[in-house]
Amino acid sequence: MNEVKSALEIAAVDDSKFVLLSVVGSVFCCGLDFDIIVKHLKYNRKRASVKLEDTIKNFVNFFIVFMKPVIVSVKGPAIGLGASILPLCDVVWANEKAWFQTPYTRFGQSPDGCSTITFPKIMGRAAANEMLINGWKMNAQEACDKGLVSQVFWSETFTQEVMVRIQITSFNSFVLENSKALVCYNMNVELKQANERECEVLKKIWAPAQGMEYMLKYVQNKIDAF
Repeated sequence: MNEVKSALEIAAVDDSKFVLLSVVGSVFCCGLDFDIIVKHLKYNRKRASVKLEDTIKNFVNFFIVFMKPVIVSVKGPAIGLGASILPLCDVVWANEKAWFQTPYTRFGQSPDGCSTITFPKIMGRAAANEMLINGWKMNAQEACDKGLVSQVFWSETFTQEVMVRIQITSFNSFVLENSKALVCYNMNVELKQANERECEVLKKIWAPAQGMEYMLKYVQNKIDAF
């Protein structure tokens, strides 16, 4: 998260007109690494939970306030925070093999990435609850139908399709940034408040011993399944 944030900080002040967020390989993002989180929380849960909360909060807030357009190309799975931040970006393209899942309750967590606000607004409350509470695994076409993704392309031609559609390189930077600012103006305060609430709940989950037990159980189940 810190590395992505650092890259965005550089892009915010250089002469680029937009950011293309993509991956090398076949997995877009598997979300938070709970093996690492458990190790951090093992010795001083209170201090570690505050640090983790701040990291996630700052990461998400940077997407909220980032002034340049962010275009996302999704190949493969986008899980947890990797899926929940997508509505904070401006254009999301996916190949037909991409899928999206936010199975927070399965590993004893609560939603993040402002998804408690963005998902109901984008896809309706019923579908949002399926994603955030029931952990519905949504394929690329379903994500497009629900509004989480802009367009879906064939895997074989995905990179070419993305490159062809990036036409804003010739647009005026001032116009691009101010157009985005107008679209986001009424939402940013609400998004920041949602991020604050979500991170506060995560901290409350991580701090007590019971929260650790849920995560340890999830990590152990992963090991057993492997």
